Amino acid sequence: MTVQPLRLAGKSGHGVLLVHGLTGAPAEMKPLAKRLARRGFEVAAPLLVGHGVDEATLLKTTWRDWLDGLCRSYDAFAAEVDTVHVAGICVGGALGLMLAAERPAIRAAAVYSMTFEYDGWNMPRFAVAAPVIQLAANLPGVRRLAWAETHPFGLKDERLRSLAQRAPDSLIEGAIDRLPLGALFQMYRLGRHLERMGKAITTPTLILHARDDDMSHPRNAYRLQSALGGPTRLHLLEDSYHMIHVDQERDVVAAMTASFFGAVEPQGDPVLGRRSHV
Repeated sequence: MTVQPLRLAGKSGHGVLLVHGLTGAPAEMKPLAKRLARRGFEVAAPLLVGHGVDEATLLKTTWRDWLDGLCRSYDAFAAEVDTVHVAGICVGGALGLMLAAERPAIRAAAVYSMTFEYDGWNMPRFAVAAPVIQLAANLPGVRRLAWAETHPFGLKDERLRSLAQRAPDSLIEGAIDRLPLGALFQMYRLGRHLERMGKAITTPTLILHARDDDMSHPRNAYRLQSALGGPTRLHLLEDSYHMIHVDQERDVVAAMTASFFGAVEPQGDPVLGRRSHV
């Protein structure tokens, strides 16, 4: 089955481009997309290049391929709406910010569960060894080694966690159920590049992260805030794990995202002109 992008009509002329995570698929953005569409936003969630098939296909791509494909999706979407905002989970959030650097007409960005390092409380020891992985993970014979996500699957919601455990495909159609080290290598390269050029990214950015994230510690969110050159707002959620856009506080994530995107004006909002965290 071919994985399709997601598109929901809105009424305001304002668009939101939603970017799924590494090994994910557009279906994971559907709960958020529906909530944003109800608030009048036109929503598009493309499939990242190399995703939606299998590990071998993913390993043929780099983060620059993912970004190039996202730029093409943005260009097509921007031709159909008056304004565009971008939001993404984990790698999707990092790509959204890189897209904003490439397409400065983007009004605002939201980043969920930013991950420079997999350093959450449920991560295996090797996952936090970023320097070692960057040296070895892309070597032939190593890059195809893969790690399968384990309980609680980034979910505090027990119903969703049970679905993920019994039948992962029923939760996110098109997702790849294992993360090859070669793709993890690309994630680290993307994060380092974003950090190096962050001060040049002046797009207003909402950063949302779970205080109890099982995959990436909240220090990743503060690290992103410090790296960026534009106005930011950082908020820690109290009742979710990594997948905050589908977990128990998905309504809060949608409401905060819609409010942040709705408040941004071309001239700049004085409230958004300073850094803050809640």
